[in-house]
Amino acid sequence: MTSAVSPAIALTIAGSEATGGAGAQADLKTFQQLGVFGIVNLTCIVSFDPQDNWTHRFVPVDQQVIADQLEATTAAYGAASGAPSVLDTVKIGMLGSPATISTVEAALGGGSFANIVLDPVLICKGQEPGHALDTDQALKAQILPLATFVTPNHFEAESLSGVTITDEESLKAAAIRIHELSGAAVLAKGGVRLEGPDAVDVYYDGETLEVLRAPKVGEVAVSGAGCSLAAAITAELAKGASPLEAARTAKAFVTAGIRNRVASGAPFDALWQGGALS
Repeated sequence: MTSAVSPAIALTIAGSEATGGAGAQADLKTFQQLGVFGIVNLTCIVSFDPQDNWTHRFVPVDQQVIADQLEATTAAYGAASGAPSVLDTVKIGMLGSPATISTVEAALGGGSFANIVLDPVLICKGQEPGHALDTDQALKAQILPLATFVTPNHFEAESLSGVTITDEESLKAAAIRIHELSGAAVLAKGGVRLEGPDAVDVYYDGETLEVLRAPKVGEVAVSGAGCSLAAAITAELAKGASPLEAARTAKAFVTAGIRNRVASGAPFDALWQGGALS
């Protein structure tokens, strides 16, 4: 028996994070919580190393496997699939290599996605020549121009805009600059990294500039907050919300998830996507 109503559908192209706090796991939980049928196409597997100060261990997925996943997903739910709910909204998380970036660019470049939400995972902090820098440059050159919505954190907003972010005004300047560079709506995340009682993010789409505020919940960033914010925006866009409405809903969703965080034996807490129900 088929349902009379088909849920909105969203795809995340992202990495698996083994502790469940971030990456594809966070995206799927967010989609489900917001009433969207979620699909994951994996790009890599990341597992923290508890024997080495919880640094990242990164294993890429084979390029053909990534391409196969994208092909299968599009055939099942894409514009030509005949599915009752068409997949036209995608979130891009960690890609991890220039090769993966090229594979994803080829899959998304045909214009069949109305909403492409980029959580721009930049990995070069200025100290790592070679692979990290090549990856970041490829992301900026090949994926950023495809994006319709970009959600950079403090470091990523500085890297993309060239603006040093120290306060709310410089965060606004960075958001405006990233929009000018990409043409996308931007939610630049100051979060807990800016001084003051509130976690502050700045939305800008070329016309509307709005500061989103919520009281800080602690002074330390929580694992999965950025992933879940971008995923919540993706889910709301898939349901037909405007970009600004999606940003507002996502901010409230993540604030609740941080307030109801999950502790572990790791040196960081994780956001709980079910927090909004508590």
